[in-house]
Amino acid sequence: MGRGALIATLLAVVVVMLGAWTRLVDAGLGCPDWPGCYGFLSVPQTDAHIAIAEARFPESPVDVAKGWPEMIHRYAAGTLGLLVFALAGYGIRHRKAGLPVKLPLFLAGFIMLQGAFGMWTVTLKLWPQVVALHLLGGFTTLSLLTLLTLRLRARRPAPDPANGAALTRLRPWIYGGLVLVIMQIALGAWTASNYAAVACPELPTCQGEWWPEMDFQHGFDVTQAVGPNYLGGQLMADGRVAIHISHRVGAMIVLVYFIALLAALWRSLGDTPYRPAIVLIGLALTAQILLGLANVAFHLPLAVAVAHNAMGAGLLLSIINLLWRLHGWRYTGAIRTNTTTITQEATA
Repeated sequence: MGRGALIATLLAVVVVMLGAWTRLVDAGLGCPDWPGCYGFLSVPQTDAHIAIAEARFPESPVDVAKGWPEMIHRYAAGTLGLLVFALAGYGIRHRKAGLPVKLPLFLAGFIMLQGAFGMWTVTLKLWPQVVALHLLGGFTTLSLLTLLTLRLRARRPAPDPANGAALTRLRPWIYGGLVLVIMQIALGAWTASNYAAVACPELPTCQGEWWPEMDFQHGFDVTQAVGPNYLGGQLMADGRVAIHISHRVGAMIVLVYFIALLAALWRSLGDTPYRPAIVLIGLALTAQILLGLANVAFHLPLAVAVAHNAMGAGLLLSIINLLWRLHGWRYTGAIRTNTTTITQEATA
C-alpha cells in the first residue's frame, strides 16, 4: 500500500501540472462537455467525427490543439481517481492488519468532489469561483496523498528531549507559515482563474507605477454571475491589477516570514535530524520566488508558469513534511496477511 500511495502522490503532481498546462494554453473549454469530448471518448479528429461534433455543439467549433490538453488532463485525473479508490479498498480489506482506513476513505470521497468541480469547470464555462476551488482541491488531494505516503513509508526521527523546548516554541510559527502559504496559493488560484497573471508586465513596478490604479472590490468580487464564458476573463483592467498586486504583496509577506522562521529553525534545529526538512523548505521557497519573478520578467512563458504552479505545491508539501516529522515518532513492524508482508507504521 505504501508503494501505491507513493505512485498516487507522484501522479497527483502530474495532474496538478497538467491542470496548469491546460489553463495556460486556454484549453479549459477545449471540450465543451464532460466527461467526454463532443460526445466522444477522445478528441474528434477525422472529418466525419468533427462534422458530428460541430453539429452537436454548433457554438463550439472543434479545436483539436485545445481539445487534447483538456482530455489528457481528464485521463490522468481519472487514473488518479481509480488509484485512490484502489487504495481505499485495500485499506478496508486489510484494516485488521493496522493499515490506515479513514484517510484513504476520505481521499476517495474528496476525489469524487474534485471530479464534480472538474465537471462544473466546463459546464459553468470557467466560472472563476469554481476554477479557483478546483485548483485548491487539486493541491488538497496532493497534500492528503503526501500525508498518507509519509504515514506508510517514512520514519519520523525520535524526539530529543534537549530539543523539546525549541519544538514547542517553533511549532505554532510553522503552522502560521503553513496558513500563509495556503492563503498565497488561494491568491494564486484567484489570479489564474481571472487571468490576472499578466496584469502587471514589469518589475518592480506595475504599469510604470509603484501603486497603480486598482479596484479591489471589483477584483475580489466572488459574486460574478454564472452564464458568461469566462475564457480569457471578464474583469476590467483595474480589477486584475488589484489581484496581481495582492499576489505580489502576499509573496513578499511569505518571503519575509519564512526568512525569519527558517533562521530560527536553523539556530534551534540545524544540527538535528530535522535539518534536511528545513533545507528543503528553503530550497522550495527560493525556487518559487525565482519562478514568480521569471513569470513577470519573461511574460508568462509556458514552462516557467507550469513550474511555478508545481513549485507552489512543492513549498506546501515541504512544510507539511516538516510538521509531520515534528510530531512524535513512528516504529516499523512487519505484518503478514496471507502471502503478503505489509510494512506498517503506527504512532508510538
